[in-house]
Amino acid sequence: MGQIFGFALTAALNPTLLAATTVMLVLPRPRPLLFGYLLGAMMTSITCGLLIVFTLGGSSAGTSTAKRTVNPIVDLAFGVLILVVAFVVATGRDKRRRAWSERQKAKKADKAPPKWQQKLSGGTARTTFAIGALLTLPGASYLAAMAATAKQDLSNVATVLTVVAVNVVMLILLELPLIGYLVAPDTTAERVKRFSAWLSRDGAKIALGLALLVGVALVGRGVGGLLNG
Repeated sequence: MGQIFGFALTAALNPTLLAATTVMLVLPRPRPLLFGYLLGAMMTSITCGLLIVFTLGGSSAGTSTAKRTVNPIVDLAFGVLILVVAFVVATGRDKRRRAWSERQKAKKADKAPPKWQQKLSGGTARTTFAIGALLTLPGASYLAAMAATAKQDLSNVATVLTVVAVNVVMLILLELPLIGYLVAPDTTAERVKRFSAWLSRDGAKIALGLALLVGVALVGRGVGGLLNG
C-alpha cells in the first residue's frame, strides 16, 4: 500500500494542477472555482482509475502462473522506466531539452496565456468543473498506482476505497487551499503563495527523490518475483 500512495504523491506534483490552482486562488471568490475543478477532476480520475484497476484485475485472474510471471515483468518495466527518467534528469542529460524549452518559453512570453487559463480567469464553478474533467487525464504515476492497486487482490469495496484515497492524495494541491478558505480564509491566501513558491523551486528535486525510491523498489520486487517464480 505504501508504494501505491508513493505513486499518488508523485502524481500530485503536477505542473498543470499547480498552475490551475494558482490561477483560481488569485481570482475573486476562489472557493466555488476550486470546488468545481475538484469535482470535475475527481469524476474523470476516479472513473479512469476504476476502469484501469478492474480491467487489469480481471485480465490477471485467469491463472496463477500467468499472474506470477506477468506481475514481476510489469514491476520491472515500470521500475526501469522510472529509473531511466530519473537518471536522465539527475545527470543533467536533459539540459538540451530544457534549454530548448526555455527558448520556446521566451518566444511565447508576449503571447496570450493558454485558453484553459483564460477560461479559468473569467469562469464560474461550472466552467472549472469542465476544465478539471478535461485536464485530469491519467499520467504515468497515476497509471503505476492503479497497476499496483490491481495486484493487491482486494475486495471490490476495498479497491474502490483505495482508488478514491489515491485521488484524494493526488489532488491535495486543490484540497488544501479549499479547506483553508473554508476554515481560515484570511490567512490562507498568503500561505498558499509561500507553498506555491516553495513547490516551484523544489518540486523537481522532490519528484526526483520519490521517483528514485519507487523505481528501486519496483525493480527489486520485480527481480525477486522472477527469481521466486
